[in-house]
Amino acid sequence: MSRPLLYLDVDGPLNPWAAKPERRPAGYTAHRMKPDSWVALHAGAPPDAVPALRVWLNPAHGPRLLELSGPYDLVWATTWGEDANVHLAPVLGLPHLPVVEWPALFGEGQEGTYWKTSHLVGHAAGRPFAWVDDEVGEADRAFVASRHDAPALLRHVDPRAGLRDADFTALHAFARALGPGHTV
Repeated sequence: MSRPLLYLDVDGPLNPWAAKPERRPAGYTAHRMKPDSWVALHAGAPPDAVPALRVWLNPAHGPRLLELSGPYDLVWATTWGEDANVHLAPVLGLPHLPVVEWPALFGEGQEGTYWKTSHLVGHAAGRPFAWVDDEVGEADRAFVASRHDAPALLRHVDPRAGLRDADFTALHAFARALGPGHTV
């Protein structure tokens, strides 16, 4: 069997975008970034005229994610796309990671799910997976349970707090519960 996948969203889990500026979570540092995907959203504006994004990242997450690359294959599951490798991976000390390719139009999810859910089930292609995102909910869990035969952990992350110790504990526990039969 193959190793489980760990799908990483950026905005919410790694960048607690919903935190108030005066209440930035402990350990996070502010960065100004101008990813190509952000510039493209400002169609027609010269790149110099597009304001940089404020991104909060916790440098301690890099080593903790690298530790998870023991039991998991890490994959970016974010609208940042390849920009996550260009802008975020170096700050976090992560290697270049594979990126889930999304449809051109994100649209609405099936059966009340988040739009990423069915795409991740297809991408996983029967492999066990864990997914950290600030948009997952009960409809997503039900959808995955009914359409994905392998174990899956959908972990909601508070976008005001980002990844916390409890999230890393849950990811480690899920990988351990899969046992050695799910690794190459």
